[in-house]
Amino acid sequence: MSEEVQFCLEEAKESMQNALEHLEREMQKVRAGKASPQMVEGIRVDYYGTITPLNQMANVSAPDPKTIFIQPWDKNALQPIEKAIMAANLGFNPMNDGMVIRIPVPPLTEERRKEYVKRAKTEAESARIVIRGLRKDANDTAKKLEKAGTPEDEIKKLENDIQNLTNDFIMKIDKIIATKEKDIMTV
Repeated sequence: MSEEVQFCLEEAKESMQNALEHLEREMQKVRAGKASPQMVEGIRVDYYGTITPLNQMANVSAPDPKTIFIQPWDKNALQPIEKAIMAANLGFNPMNDGMVIRIPVPPLTEERRKEYVKRAKTEAESARIVIRGLRKDANDTAKKLEKAGTPEDEIKKLENDIQNLTNDFIMKIDKIIATKEKDIMTV
């Protein structure tokens, strides 16, 4: 296999792996009935005029399955953090005791669980679309290599390898979404 063909395949694999890792990060943000620090990961706090990620200004933990615990390094950050959590509209009601913020995570209703499953499936479909787009890009590169003089049998093998890679990553996405759906629907 020529260097260009090998590079094309490696680049496609790396891009698909990045898409899969992105999906996994997004799945951590989708609630599954138990408290997790990832639930507040995307929150940005207006702190002295600077928009700062929550995890850069406080320790965020989940000491039990029903509570998220936020301990800011600067006590003056309590009010802005509380305001940011409310503005994020995550359905949480933070409790500020002057030292830390506790967020009780209410149990999910059946309707809310179905909403979260739907959101998770939307994320998974987006990942599948990205994977298919990467397959198209890799196949386009293969056609350019063929025009540049790479032997036809090598191109056919490359296209076959790209398709197999695509199938593998689509299967991984399906497993991730099946696991997450089961996690969300488990009461």
